[in-house]
Amino acid sequence: MGRVPAEEPKQTRREQILAAAAELFARHGFHGVGIDDIGAAVGISGPALYRHFRSKDAMLGEMLTSISERLLDGGLSRVSASPDATSALHALVRWHVDFALDDPALITVQMRNLANLTDPDRRRVRALQRRYVEVWVTTLQETVKVDEPTARAAAHAVFGLINSTPHSAHLDRDQMASLLTRMALASLTTAGVLATA
Repeated sequence: MGRVPAEEPKQTRREQILAAAAELFARHGFHGVGIDDIGAAVGISGPALYRHFRSKDAMLGEMLTSISERLLDGGLSRVSASPDATSALHALVRWHVDFALDDPALITVQMRNLANLTDPDRRRVRALQRRYVEVWVTTLQETVKVDEPTARAAAHAVFGLINSTPHSAHLDRDQMASLLTRMALASLTTAGVLATA
C-alpha cells in the first residue's frame, strides 16, 4: 500500500502576508510597493495589515531576519548531520541551491533590500549572515585546506553563483539544481582552483 504524502503545514495569515510581500518586493522593489498592494495580494485591506505588522519596514525586517535564520539553521543542521567535511560541503551546497531555487523571491529581496532595513534589523541580519558565512568558511578550510581569506572569498563567490538563479533559471527545477550543484562543487573542489599563488 502506497504511503500517503504528508500534508504541507497550512500557512498562517502572517506567513501569507510575508510571502505575498516578498513576491511584490522582488517584482517592484521595496519602495514600489504600498501597504494596499500587499493587502490586495492576500485579500484584505491595506490598513488591516497593521493588525499583523506595525509597518512595511517591520515586515521587511521580519522577512530578511527570517531568511537569514533559515539559512543559518539549515546550514548548521546539515553540517552537524554530515559524517565528514567533504559530505558537509556537499550538503551545504545542496542546501543553498535548494533554498535559492525554491524561494527565488526571497533571494531577490535579500540581495536588493538590506539598505532599506532599520538599523537594528540590519545589524541583526548582518550578524546572522556572518555566522552563516563562517559555517562555509570552516567547512571549506577543513575540506580543501585553504587559508581563511581564500575560503571566505570562495564562499561569497559561490553565493553569487547560486543566488543568480532568479535571473538564470532556464532549465526545469531538477536540471537547474543539478547544474548549480555541479558548478559550485567544481569551483570549490577542483584541484588547484583555490590554491593561493
